[in-house]
Amino acid sequence: MLPQFKFLMPKTLPEALEMMDEISRVIPLAGGTSLLVDLRGRLSHPHTLINIGGLDELRGIRIEEGYVVVGSAVTIADLKRNVLIAKHGQVLQQATTVFANPLVRNRATIGGNLAYGSPAADTAPPLLVLDAEVELMSKDTRRTIPLKEFITGVRKTVCHPRELVTAIRWPIPPEGSVGAFRKLGLRKADAISVLSVAVMLHCKDTGDRDQVRIALGAVAPIPIRAAAAEELLDREPLTPEVIARAAQLASEATQAIGDIRGSAAYRRRVITALVQRLLTNLAKGAKEKKRNESKGNHS
Repeated sequence: MLPQFKFLMPKTLPEALEMMDEISRVIPLAGGTSLLVDLRGRLSHPHTLINIGGLDELRGIRIEEGYVVVGSAVTIADLKRNVLIAKHGQVLQQATTVFANPLVRNRATIGGNLAYGSPAADTAPPLLVLDAEVELMSKDTRRTIPLKEFITGVRKTVCHPRELVTAIRWPIPPEGSVGAFRKLGLRKADAISVLSVAVMLHCKDTGDRDQVRIALGAVAPIPIRAAAAEELLDREPLTPEVIARAAQLASEATQAIGDIRGSAAYRRRVITALVQRLLTNLAKGAKEKKRNESKGNHS
């Protein structure tokens, strides 16, 4: 049984922000797939819930000044089938296909998945390699925070009590960029990540070195970027030897713990293997794509 609380349904975003400013012990509710579990388990004790899931201002996916902008109340199912996400956020779309189950995907929102602050949030690693930002609004302020600075600990973020996550945005990746996401769970569907890996290869046509991004989930108190591995790959060509070294550096970046889903040593070994596999596949695919484009230009 749920505890008692007030339930408010604002019709506009300004009305919701006004409520957030005036009421204490208030929690915004969008999909509620995690919050309702916490309420039943008495892990959360809000005085008031504000329903923001239906606000038009928080819905929609669009291109704006070179960025993909996703409203915080966009559901995981919406992301999965959206053509703009397929074109400019393929690595994120891959994550949506293994996100819980269809019923949860129809309710869970991208903003809620990040705002909950879980180290195992499935959308976090893909958004990290896309260099995403989180937009926060209160009644009187609006600010944008890089995602890598947004989650600060287990179920902790920089979002103030009177702020709402209103959008997530990332720069449109360069033409030819490729990405991949892999999640390991105890079963194929509806499982919390034992670990997850996202890799992005930003291909360049200018002769500059391709840029690589690597992000890891469920192996530290927050989703993380493998900075040392990225720095190596920014300096060195994507040879099998360099990729193997980068995969090891990614594993060393983890702060994995042992729990009922897997030991710390197991997580580190799997991170090494997955990062190496994803980088190898992306490098091979990028080379083949460039070769095919070169043939097309000379035909």
